[in-house]
Amino acid sequence: MTIRTLAGLALGTALALVGQAQAQSRDNIQIVGSSTVFPYTQAVAEQFANAGTFKAPVVESTGTGGGMQIFCGGVGAQTPDITGASRAMKKSEFDLCAKNGVTNVTEILLGYDALSLSNAQGGPDLSVTKAQLFQALAAEVEVDGKVVANPYNTWNEIDASLPAEPILVYGPPPTSGTRDAWVELVMQAGCKEFPAIKALDKDRNKEVCDRMRTDGKFVEAGENDNLIVQRLAADPKAFGIFGYSFLFENQDKLKGAAIGGVSPSEETVKSGDYGVSRPLFIYVKNDHRTAIPGLNEFLTEYVSEGAMGTGGYLEERGLVPLSEEEAAKVRDAVTNSTAMTAPAS
Repeated sequence: MTIRTLAGLALGTALALVGQAQAQSRDNIQIVGSSTVFPYTQAVAEQFANAGTFKAPVVESTGTGGGMQIFCGGVGAQTPDITGASRAMKKSEFDLCAKNGVTNVTEILLGYDALSLSNAQGGPDLSVTKAQLFQALAAEVEVDGKVVANPYNTWNEIDASLPAEPILVYGPPPTSGTRDAWVELVMQAGCKEFPAIKALDKDRNKEVCDRMRTDGKFVEAGENDNLIVQRLAADPKAFGIFGYSFLFENQDKLKGAAIGGVSPSEETVKSGDYGVSRPLFIYVKNDHRTAIPGLNEFLTEYVSEGAMGTGGYLEERGLVPLSEEEAAKVRDAVTNSTAMTAPAS
């Protein structure tokens, strides 16, 4: 064995010990990530803290993309233990984690949420297709067989059956998993209905299908979904995009638009009839699980039947529970610290 090899091994061991020492220097759980997952994680954190055995976890809403960047920054007390995500981890994020030594991560599927397009009670009723939502919110649309800058200012300009009201939709920024899911489930699906867009080459098609308009009809409202709720309460003609849980929590103030003829509800999300639903996740660094007091116990609480099971306190907050088979697999992965493999994309 060469001196260089020995030196490399010594340095690697030293770095590992430093990371472990740093992790051991912190006595509370730190969590970042999705604004959609935030209320569920906060509920578990409160339940966990009320038991009185460990310190209350610190939970921050940073958005899915922002949370992944922070989570994948490295191992040790200076980095969070868990991140929440309203979509699965991307390969680019997995690679970033690996680059920074975060190589032992368990992916935990929590349940399902739906995306809702909602407005204030007393505002106009809206029933739209995904194609119509694409026409309302895309930067470019098809008009008379040509792809042009979006000319639509009111809903009824898209279709006479829609309200004669200005298009104004508040939604999440590009760093949000909610934005990623909306683009995938609504924009990309809706743009497939237009022949001139389908005829574009692959790169141009993706640009047109993915890009939201920036002329004031779609407004990026940040990662705090509660601010969108407040704006909708102040302007009943405006709409907002966020997770179903926020509509569920504010159903005394808000109502959900029907998409494809189906309104969002726990029943329609569970049955698959409501076509704008998505899985929710948390990701945990297994290297922190023996170093951070209470982390294993917190994860056990999170995946317990009383939390994420049918009738659990997370379902009461709008989470659509997993099937018994799915939940069993999740609990097995948590118990065994099963490390995830690289995503396909």
